[in-house]
Amino acid sequence: MRKQIIKRIPNLLRRYRKARGLNQKQAARILGLRSTSMISRWERGLGLPSSWNIFKLAVLYRTMADPLFPNATRLVRSDLLRREEEIRRTGWGKHP
Repeated sequence: MRKQIIKRIPNLLRRYRKARGLNQKQAARILGLRSTSMISRWERGLGLPSSWNIFKLAVLYRTMADPLFPNATRLVRSDLLRREEEIRRTGWGKHP
């Protein structure tokens, strides 16, 4: 059996949760989750919260979504700026 390589998603969720003085169980209850397993998975970078849960986490941790996932934000920003520049060079909306 091949060993599965897990690529972790870097985040600051644990740091923000701790700064608010919450444990995983408290955060899960406030977010309406049934258990701490999702909080744990997200904090370990084994998965991403849904967009709705990202908003909820941002509100709970008193921040915007960007600081929770700084590397992902940086990658998305870089990719979108590159695509935007490419479209500007080739012309906006030139369709046959």
